[in-house]
Amino acid sequence: MEIVRLTASIVSFLLAIYSLILLARLVLEFIPMFNREWRPRGFGLVLAELIFTVTDPPIRLFRRLIPPLRIGPVALDVGLTLTFLIVLVLSSIANAIARS
Repeated sequence: MEIVRLTASIVSFLLAIYSLILLARLVLEFIPMFNREWRPRGFGLVLAELIFTVTDPPIRLFRRLIPPLRIGPVALDVGLTLTFLIVLVLSSIANAIARS
């Protein structure tokens, strides 16, 4: 039973790191709305590319499954939100298993 707890703790830790990466992606997606000329350069470009590479597969999957919600002239993309929600639920489950 100890190996299950250890595995759940590791999974919980990795999911926490992934949720931080998702938050970084959210920030990277919001920056161009406030400053249209901003482009990452140097190490920031490498970091942004890494963040987008790690987070793109699940977000693209949800974007294919659930089209953007149209609210008047605005299209609301739920891919990032749904990915973040699933990561949080999985993290809660892993935490519960690790503490049992």
